[in-house]
Amino acid sequence: MSHLSPALRHQARILAERASANTEPGAPTSGSQYELQLYQLAEDRRRLKSIQSVKSKIELKAKLLPNYDAWIDGVLAAGKGGQDDVLTTILVWYIDVGQFDRALQVARYAVEHKMTLPDQYSRDIPTMLLDEFAGAYLTGTLANDHKQTVDILGAVADLTKDSDTPDQARAKLCKALGYAQLAVAGPDEKKDFTRAKLSLAQAARDNLKRALDLFEGVGVKKDIERLDRRLKKAAQG
Repeated sequence: MSHLSPALRHQARILAERASANTEPGAPTSGSQYELQLYQLAEDRRRLKSIQSVKSKIELKAKLLPNYDAWIDGVLAAGKGGQDDVLTTILVWYIDVGQFDRALQVARYAVEHKMTLPDQYSRDIPTMLLDEFAGAYLTGTLANDHKQTVDILGAVADLTKDSDTPDQARAKLCKALGYAQLAVAGPDEKKDFTRAKLSLAQAARDNLKRALDLFEGVGVKKDIERLDRRLKKAAQG
C-alpha cells in the first residue's frame, strides 16, 4: 500500500469516523472499511513475519504506519469505544518505532474503553504499556530527553494506576521513572543536588523504593542506598 494522498486520507478518516461512531462500546467494530483495514493489517503482518531482524521489522513498521494514521484519527475523533483490533495493534507498533506521544494518545482511548489486544498478544493493554514504555527507557530508546521522558513515563503510570497488572510490570515502570527523575535531578554522585532538584531526587527515591517493594528482584537496592547517602548529605547541608 502506498501512502495516501491528502484527499484519500481525509476520505479514510471520514469512513473511520462513521464505522467507529456506529459501534457500541465494547462491541466489535464492523463495516467494509474496517474489513479493508483488517485485510491490510494481515498482509502487513505477513510481511513482518517473514523478516528475522528486529531492526528491519521496526524500519518496515515505520514505513507502514502512515497508512493507518487516517483510520486511527477517525476512531479517536468519533469512536465510542468499540473493540478495534486495528487500533490496538497499531498502538503496539507506535511504541515499537518510538512514536511515544502518538502511542500515549491512542493508549488513553484504549484504556478508557477497556479495549483488548488481538489474540497474538499474551498481555492486556495496561500491562503491555508498563512493560514496553519502561523497556524503551531502560534500553535507551526513550532516553534522548530525560525531562520529556519523566512526563511520558509519569503519564503511563497515571493512565494505568487503577488497572490490575502484575507487580513485576509495575515495578519495572517505577524503576524506569525513578531513573529518569534521577537523571534530571542530577545523576553525578560527586555533585550535590540543587535546592530546585531536591524534590525530584526524593520523588525518584520514592519510585525506586516502590519498585523494590513490588518486586525484590527489580535491581534497585544499590541505587537506593547511593541515593539515600546523597539525600542525607543534602539534608545536613
